[in-house]
Amino acid sequence: MSQRWFDDARLEADDLVDNDSLWWLASAGARIRWAALSEPVGRLARADRPRGVLVLGAEARLVRAVLEPTCPVPFTAWPGPALPAWLGPLDLVVALGSHDAPAWEVRCLAEAVRRGATIIAAAPAESALAAAGAGPLTTHLPTPHDDPMAAAIAVLALLGQLELGPAVDVELAAAAADSVAARCSPGRPLGDNPGKDLAVGLADSFPLVWGGTTLAGRASRRIAETLRRASGRLALAADAEELEAVLCNSPRRDVFTDPFEQQAESYPALLLLDADQVPEPMTETARRLTRLANDIGVRVCHITSGLAELGASDVERYVTLLLQGRYAATYLGIGLGGTQA
Repeated sequence: MSQRWFDDARLEADDLVDNDSLWWLASAGARIRWAALSEPVGRLARADRPRGVLVLGAEARLVRAVLEPTCPVPFTAWPGPALPAWLGPLDLVVALGSHDAPAWEVRCLAEAVRRGATIIAAAPAESALAAAGAGPLTTHLPTPHDDPMAAAIAVLALLGQLELGPAVDVELAAAAADSVAARCSPGRPLGDNPGKDLAVGLADSFPLVWGGTTLAGRASRRIAETLRRASGRLALAADAEELEAVLCNSPRRDVFTDPFEQQAESYPALLLLDADQVPEPMTETARRLTRLANDIGVRVCHITSGLAELGASDVERYVTLLLQGRYAATYLGIGLGGTQA
């Protein structure tokens, strides 16, 4: 396979405003509002607090990261492929899915209905997941076909209303998405566009992504997935110890190496998410990764969800981090000659 070279001139092309991936990112705020403000079909049949909550499907771990600190009952993000034996009529099952949810998720939801559990199914109206969850104890929350993040925020807002988690202000989460879209708009030039700037920083490297907080760690994995799809290159999101091992075994960057040579060495770049937001016990971890990267000449890039004193909620910060990373991945793909992310 021939090497694709990054050309930052592609990031200033006039036709970028028509790029489908950029349009999809720009409409993230609208999808969040649509999902959260859609009228649920049916109502939760039991007002009693459930014995436990089980969440399965896309972004189940995001829901867990937000709920675990405050949820008054045991909470599980379930990976499948079958339900745990303990789940029954006293429990609440939340299923997050798209129009093409995997078969195991559809089977698990149908089994949860058979066992008499209370169900919240966040899925497109005509999807197999919505059909599998149909029943007298089911609340169906219609969601967009292709945005698990919007579906997860809608579920978090509903669970907050049920006092199973923190209150989630949907409008603030959507406004955070709109803010990123404005700052990373294709019409903004490279020098004033954090998405384009980060794409340039990652252009000739494979990213090692680390999140400084629980939700930043979750966002790091989603961003790495998007970077892999956009660039066709390796991108790794992992704990600090694993990234340190990769850095320690990486060759020192030679600043005199011609990047256009056929056999030029491939180097990592360290991408830190919310390194300025980490709690005190973790601050040394961010410094240690940065020192190690600097020692071997590895470029260090940052994505931040905003100033700590602004008091943004966890959900707003997650939206901000994820969308900035996705814009950067999209611009990286464009700079490499692709169109989609």
